Amino acid sequence: MLISGRGSNMAAIAHACLAGQIAAQPVVVISDRGDAHGLAAAAALGLATVVLEPAQFENRAQFEAALAQAIDASRAGLVVLAGFMRILSSAFVERYAGRLLNIHPSLLPEFKGLDTHRRVLLAGGREHGASVHFVTAELDGGPVICQARVPVRVDDNEQSLAARVLLEEHRIYPKVIGLIASGRLALRGATVMLDGRALAQPLLEQQSHVAPA
Repeated sequence: MLISGRGSNMAAIAHACLAGQIAAQPVVVISDRGDAHGLAAAAALGLATVVLEPAQFENRAQFEAALAQAIDASRAGLVVLAGFMRILSSAFVERYAGRLLNIHPSLLPEFKGLDTHRRVLLAGGREHGASVHFVTAELDGGPVICQARVPVRVDDNEQSLAARVLLEEHRIYPKVIGLIASGRLALRGATVMLDGRALAQPLLEQQSHVAPA
């Protein structure tokens, strides 16, 4: 799993794995920041950690080569971006095509990029959420696997909305990884396959932690 900050999604996934809730096993947590709080959380869970800071390398290509070497050495079947805040090159993405996952705090294809909670509020949106998707060279543009929706309340600010979306991220990301680890879900070309059939639209998970106002 790749992180840049607090690693809350990483921890949620690791807990699901270690509790036997999904048939997957975390093998390494890699951060591009030595001060990422998620590194301590990973160590507390007994997970191996690696720090690869871009400033250590002459250029992006060297950084990504070292990142790929660390991933391959771990023999990970999936590469999970869990708050990893670097845009990866098309060559790197292609190397792990069909094995590279990301979670984005919006209902893709809406609100790609950063500051999604603020942008939803400014747009007067009535619904927000999170999307798990396969990563392609297009930023936040890969095939969407699963989404969770939450209502936008009249008294919401960025922090309150982000907190409710994050709860859903912690629920749907482990679920998707479990489907892949059990052999039920895979990417074939540009098509998400579930139980041998093309997924016509993303799996939809309704908000479970907090009842709508």
